[in-house]
Amino acid sequence: MISEQRNAILAISLFAAFADGVKDEREREQIRQLADSLGNQDDAPDVPRIYQDVLLKRINLASAAAALTDLEHRQLAYEMAVCVCDADGRQSEHERRFLGELQGFLGLDATQAEALGREADAIAAVVLQPVSDTAATTAAPAHGPVVAVTPKVSEAELDKTILNSAILNGALELLPQSWASLAIIPLQVKMVYGIGKAYGAELDQGHIKEFIATVGIGLTSQYLEQFGRKLLGGLLGKAAGGLAGKMGRAATGMAFSFATTYALGQIAKRYYAGNRQMSSAVLRDSFQNLLGPAKEMQARYLPQIQQTASGLDAAKVMSLVRGA
Repeated sequence: MISEQRNAILAISLFAAFADGVKDEREREQIRQLADSLGNQDDAPDVPRIYQDVLLKRINLASAAAALTDLEHRQLAYEMAVCVCDADGRQSEHERRFLGELQGFLGLDATQAEALGREADAIAAVVLQPVSDTAATTAAPAHGPVVAVTPKVSEAELDKTILNSAILNGALELLPQSWASLAIIPLQVKMVYGIGKAYGAELDQGHIKEFIATVGIGLTSQYLEQFGRKLLGGLLGKAAGGLAGKMGRAATGMAFSFATTYALGQIAKRYYAGNRQMSSAVLRDSFQNLLGPAKEMQARYLPQIQQTASGLDAAKVMSLVRGA
């Protein structure tokens, strides 16, 4: 894949990220920071410039699509756009219109487009499913003296669950399929739900998504992070030559999915053990402090991550997401 085509796919993914028109400032800032971080990778294109070109409308969707002359790259661009639009578990009317325009610019027929988005839409449908059968409140307890909550299971068992979730999500990042990283979000949501439940907190999905966003993980920006690293690392699609031989290169970069999942689980454990009385600022700072050690841990668990990745396929991923 030449740099012009890679840049076009990145631009189309950023167009998709802003297609709904309702990204709040927190999410926009996370996407900006993402562009800066991706631009710092070795041999990376000028991602911050691409971000500015999209945001300031110095390029348009039609010209980005026109740069993709290879059918495989046009299909990848459309699949990526669907995944970005599905990252928060739904497609708005604005996003559906955007995907229709993109389909036309890329010269894909309806049957092709439907096939390319099928896996992403299936995972997005799982994101929308409730994680609890009970009515739950999203409100945290009123601030006051912190009362420690004892979990219904041992902390060692919770730590094992968190580690296993981090290994699984790290493995998903190694898969060549562009939609695989989309499964990380519902798995993180359900991990946090399980931790909260262990501490006696009944939570709905809205609360959990807000908690994840508060610590500093945006749903759209997280997916863009994973996709960007795959694209720049040459791990995506048929052009990647399959999983074999690509794992080592992918694992030498930031262990984003492993680290964020592990740090998220640990901060969730602290939060619910403290009866949900940590402020937003403390949550964000604590999460950032946990990321460094979590990234260092990834090297230790690389063999387990690779082994897990080698046993995953589309059916297995969907089974894990539905049954998590």
